This record gives sequence, structure tokens and C-alpha cells, in this order.
Amino acid sequence: MTDEHDLVRWSEALAGIARTGLAFTESLYERERYEEVLHVASDIHAKISNSSNSEEKVAEWMKSVGEGVPGYVTPKVAIGAVVGNEDGEILLIQRSDSGVWLFPTGFADVGYSAAEIAEKEVFEETGIHVEAQRIISILDGVRAKFTRMPLYSIVFHCKVIGGELKHHPLECTDAGFFSQNKLPNPLAGSGNWVDHAFAAIRGEAIEVEFDKPRRPVWKEDDAI
Repeated sequence: MTDEHDLVRWSEALAGIARTGLAFTESLYERERYEEVLHVASDIHAKISNSSNSEEKVAEWMKSVGEGVPGYVTPKVAIGAVVGNEDGEILLIQRSDSGVWLFPTGFADVGYSAAEIAEKEVFEETGIHVEAQRIISILDGVRAKFTRMPLYSIVFHCKVIGGELKHHPLECTDAGFFSQNKLPNPLAGSGNWVDHAFAAIRGEAIEVEFDKPRRPVWKEDDAI
């Protein structure tokens, strides 16, 4: 059964194809067709968000259109960190923008490696110093139901090496360590990451989690 995350994925994919096409084409005819695709994508997006003004989304997408390679539309990259303490509890923050609970996560910054971002995000959001140990998952954020924004989420398992727990007053409403049977709600992604995260904290020999390819790609996730 199609849910809103499928519709988000499809509308953002259509918009990405159209914006990339606009970045490379020099044909007026093709530009008109790509802009028409953007309008179709925005109508789908408006249906999801119960908005009556799909033109605002078209204008937002059009502002991001570049030229050539800089205009090639790709997902954003978010870096997360699964951090456990000596009691086997996980470090979670309550995001101030949505109120959901998740491990520390932030967008990748230019000039940093992915592991450096993981360590930086944990310290900035919670005051805890950590050391990145290994990658435990690389997931599509929309498919994992973390977000409606097209992004790839790279998650590291990290160990605590110092610091003092104190959540960032602007980025987080709260932060703390929690056991698996006493997790706060609501959890991002409906908590579909919990078992994998705690397996990493326990030191189990887990595989890197990733989205298995769909065949065909545009089939609904729950119909595979």
C-alpha cells in the first residue's frame, strides 16, 4: 500500500530529474518540459502536505537550479553517531525542530571527513567527546522514515572518551542516555534503527546496514 513516504520519494525524484535537466539543457523546448515536470512534482508534494499552493514549492526548487555540474541534484549527506556508555545505554537527543528523539546527527560540512563530523556533532549537541570506531549504516533517510528531505544518512558507532553531558540549548530540547527498554518517545523513523544500534553498542559483529536494491527501483517498498 502506498504511503506518504513513497509519495515524497517520487515527488522529490521527479523534481531532482527536472532540476538537473534545467541545469544542463540549452533548449527552450526542453526547459519548458522540465518546468512542467516540476509542476507535477509540486502537485504531488502539495497533496502530501495538504497545501493548496503548489507554486511555492516550484519557486523553491527553481531557486536551487544551477548550471552544469554544480546544478546536478543529489541527496544531502547527514552524519549520525551511535554512542553507548558503560551501562550499555544509548545517547539520544530530542531535536528542537521536530521534538523527536534520535542519536546525534547533522549535515556534513565542507572540509571535514565523515568521521570528524560524527565526533563534532556529538560534542556540539551533547558536550560529550567521542571517537568514531566504525560505520554501522548507510541509509536513504526518506526510506528509513527519518525525514522527508532526500538525504543519505551515514551512521558511525563511537565510544565516549570524555566530556560532560550538556545538551545544546538551540539544537536540542533534551539529551540523555537510555536503556533499550526505557527509550523516550517519539523516536525518529519509528525506532526502526534501535536493534541495530544496540547491537553495535554491545560490540556484536554486525554488518553495515544499507538499503537493499529494489527491482524495479520504483516499486513500493512494502511490495518487494
